[in-house]
Amino acid sequence: QVQLVESGGGLVQAGGSLRLSCTASGPPSTFSKYNMGWFRQAPGNIREFVAGISSTSTNTHYATSVKGRFTISRDNAKNTVYLQMNSLKPEDTAVYYCAQDSTETSRTIDLHEVGYRYWGQGTQVTVAS
Repeated sequence: QVQLVESGGGLVQAGGSLRLSCTASGPPSTFSKYNMGWFRQAPGNIREFVAGISSTSTNTHYATSVKGRFTISRDNAKNTVYLQMNSLKPEDTAVYYCAQDSTETSRTIDLHEVGYRYWGQGTQVTVAS
């Protein structure tokens, strides 16, 4: 069982920045084998893919709505994945979740929830206009 704990959410003005962190339990040797993803869910909406990163940081993928504004990264020695969010917009307001891929050393970044096995509890991001 892997526990994922997000932090870094909060209230920010439009145009501002936030950095989310997600730390996983267990040894780095395990964490480093799995792709990681960030998803978000706004009130009344389904949970949607935001960004993903491969186990060795070789590949990343972003939703069109955040491309050029958000950056996903990871530090395998710290069991942590980050989401740097710049130029935030009110429509970025949501609960943000990190997730770990269900497949070890997967060659592709999953864009759908079903591809992820473990989830964090979420952290609220609110962007005021």
